[in-house]
Amino acid sequence: MTTLPPRAGRRCHHVINPLHSTVYFSPDLDTEFKALGFEDVSAMRLASRSAALGAVGAGTVAATFYNYNVELLARHLPAVWDIASPEEVIAARLRAVDSTLRRLLGEEAIASAEMAEAAELALRATEACTRHGRPLYSAHADLAVPEEPHLRYWHAATLLREHRGDGHLVALLSAGLDPLEALVSHTATGMGMSPRWVLGSRGWRRADWDGAVARLRERGHLDADGGLTAEGSALRDAVEEHTDRLDAAPYEHLGAAGVERLTALGKEFRNAAFLAGAFPADLNG
Repeated sequence: MTTLPPRAGRRCHHVINPLHSTVYFSPDLDTEFKALGFEDVSAMRLASRSAALGAVGAGTVAATFYNYNVELLARHLPAVWDIASPEEVIAARLRAVDSTLRRLLGEEAIASAEMAEAAELALRATEACTRHGRPLYSAHADLAVPEEPHLRYWHAATLLREHRGDGHLVALLSAGLDPLEALVSHTATGMGMSPRWVLGSRGWRRADWDGAVARLRERGHLDADGGLTAEGSALRDAVEEHTDRLDAAPYEHLGAAGVERLTALGKEFRNAAFLAGAFPADLNG
């Protein structure tokens, strides 16, 4: 087994994952989905990520997405599949990814040797991903690998994201964090979404957020100002370390040199996307 530097897999994930996430904030996704007949933004986003699972309902998505309010999910699922089939949604999302990455990164980066290299490194890492207990990863692993390098890279980034995400849910459950407590404590680290974005995208009300804050404060994880206490920081650290252990295989398979190279390439593409305005300025914090 390859010995990697501490948190090397986590660092690699953190530079790959944003490129996957660009599509959720892209006007190109809205254009593609409106052409299918979608009108509601929440319906678009839920259909986009869940389509690989098939024509599922709110219960399946509540379990696999973890931190969405099931009331929001039930308003859109399974009704979205009357608008377009999962296969149509998957194809529309990939078209949106293509136009989004071309717009954010530029044609030179799309056609570069570095993009092709990043795609093959990321795909090599996915060879060690495992399906058991990982529904979102496993569903996406059934999808065909695209031909073009930038789409191959995005596909591999999606597989690595969902593989880590499925394991992360195990860590959250083990830590005793319910869906909204997980979001509140993540936001308190400074790395999660701002409350405005959480409430707007996940279907929770301000009273729900305040209730989670109160529960975490009562358990000693948040201070009076809503910041993490030492105990709260230790809990979040433990969650991430647990996630790292469950997600180690792809990066160990790629090896230390491969992980270092993929991280460097991923950082270049991530930074270019950020500079091109891929994400709202007030998304985090």
